[in-house]
Amino acid sequence: MSQRPKAVRQGTSELEVPPATLTKQQYKQVKNLTKDDGHFNLVRNFHLADVITLCNGASGVMSIFSNLRYIITQDPSHLKLAMWCIAFGFTFDVFDGRVARWRNTNSILGQELDSLADVISFGVAPAVLGFVLGMQSFLDTVVLACFVCCGIARLARYNATIAILPHDQSGKVAYFEGTPIPTSLVLVVILAYLSHVGKIGDQLPGGTIEVIPGYSFHALVVMYGISGTLMVSKSLKIPKL
Repeated sequence: MSQRPKAVRQGTSELEVPPATLTKQQYKQVKNLTKDDGHFNLVRNFHLADVITLCNGASGVMSIFSNLRYIITQDPSHLKLAMWCIAFGFTFDVFDGRVARWRNTNSILGQELDSLADVISFGVAPAVLGFVLGMQSFLDTVVLACFVCCGIARLARYNATIAILPHDQSGKVAYFEGTPIPTSLVLVVILAYLSHVGKIGDQLPGGTIEVIPGYSFHALVVMYGISGTLMVSKSLKIPKL
């Protein structure tokens, strides 16, 4: 059974002793989050890198909304915005880690925020984009859902093992196990090109493949399956630049 830090309430919530699983810096961060019950205690503990990470998550959410607006209006500008929002999310994702190391503000909160934002921007948003562009059969949605789940599992594994992975002097891990979830941006680039040349909807390359009568999938959805499989790979190690 995992040991959890005990808390007492004496006007404020405080940890009794630093758990063995936390470093001194992490323990201080947790105390700052639990030392008072003020409504804006969480906001006061945000660092600049955390705000950038939230911009990543917001970009993913805006991409999803833009996809929904495209379905309603069929206005291509909404589809373009949906794709650009994912690219903006990638930009924020690159800079939040750099800012955290620059300001020496790596935190448990920031790590969790980063993972949750990545799930939205590079998991759910690209899957919704694939659906909007024509991968809408039942089997298509199964593959898209599996893709998102692979991204969630990959991020959970990273958070669980980051403490024991090799790090360089700047604090970065030396390599990723499996492809990072932001690599789904490659799928977005492919779909952006297909949208530009009009190969979407019924015109998706490869057409559909019928497994059994009434159940088919688009050949292009396989790229989502491959991407998800690479994310959860244990043997594939990607050097972190």
